[in-house]
Amino acid sequence: MNKGRVVVGLSGGVDSSVAAHLLIEEGYEVIGMFMKNWHDTSVTISDECPWVDDSQDALQVAEHLGIPFQTIDLSEKYKERIVDYMFDEYERGRTPNPDVLCNREIKFDVFLDAAMQLGADFVATGHYCQKETITNEQGKTVHRLIAGADPNKDQSYFLCQLNQEQLSKALFPIGHLQKPQVREIAKEMGLATAEKKDSQGLCFIGKVRLPDFLQQQLKPKTGNVVEIPANASVYQPHGEALAEMAAPYEYSPEIGSIAGEHKGAHYFTVGQRKGLGIGGTVEPLFVIDVDTKSNTIYVGQGEEHPGLYRPALFIPKSDAHWIRTDLALTIGESKDLDIRIRYRQPLQKGTIHLAEEGIYITFAELQRGITPGQFAAWYLNNELIGSGVIA
Repeated sequence: MNKGRVVVGLSGGVDSSVAAHLLIEEGYEVIGMFMKNWHDTSVTISDECPWVDDSQDALQVAEHLGIPFQTIDLSEKYKERIVDYMFDEYERGRTPNPDVLCNREIKFDVFLDAAMQLGADFVATGHYCQKETITNEQGKTVHRLIAGADPNKDQSYFLCQLNQEQLSKALFPIGHLQKPQVREIAKEMGLATAEKKDSQGLCFIGKVRLPDFLQQQLKPKTGNVVEIPANASVYQPHGEALAEMAAPYEYSPEIGSIAGEHKGAHYFTVGQRKGLGIGGTVEPLFVIDVDTKSNTIYVGQGEEHPGLYRPALFIPKSDAHWIRTDLALTIGESKDLDIRIRYRQPLQKGTIHLAEEGIYITFAELQRGITPGQFAAWYLNNELIGSGVIA
């Protein structure tokens, strides 16, 4: 029985390989497609998942499974929508998440369109997440994005910007499995990718030397590293209003002391320890703020420095997104949910407050490394229902 045509994004890794195999077993007509997203090898580490090797592995898997295979060059769109966005965000002293954007803008947009032109009913990926389609209380069909069954591999966070239309066309064949089970299936099938290491790099590009990557457009620029003492007045409570709780701490060189120099504030991110090249302190220095306008990096000593911890965050109205629009809050409404502010972070207890200007999230416990430009995602039980870009 043919359940429909599916284009699988074959990355050359074990997860997408097994995803394709499972779909064939389920009765789908499967086409494998490799996304070529980047040409510039000068900033990738050649022995860490270069796209040429990956595309060959993907082809080998497709031949083994007996499915059609093609490569699609999306490098122009990838540069326009992901790379240029990354440069712009780092230049502003923010830390983007290209994998979240890659899913929203490339895999489930440009790639999805290409799949539809091949007459596909669905696209599938090797993400560790699950989809469930239900009829809600209003009688409407709703697609739920559920966390992956393997808590160590759950990748629902990376899909936090998808919408109902994109989810309606998406299949996640391995989301109900544990990673060891996926490798076992690959071994049983004799797939060439069974023992291949997981890629740690950018979406469908490979491992990137981020400083080299950024220096392509963001030139070195010497500035001061200012150390802020843990007892600075900036950490005293400034009120219980949501806007005050969510506001980032405000630093100035006057409340600290110069600890050294850096080669460009735009190369650093909140919470970073490595790369400062400054020694002689009792405890290691951590970046607590990045000011690209004055080209200043603010640092604090030790894991427990108060500059690393905040009670709340803010997401502007324009950057808020609901996967479950039927569960979206109304202005003035609040709801207790589970929150994640970075991939692999354990879910945190928090409250979402919808205001005219955007969303405030307050946490039950202080959060380490709330970083502008990153995505906060909120879950109802194990379902991801919305997300937004941290201001």
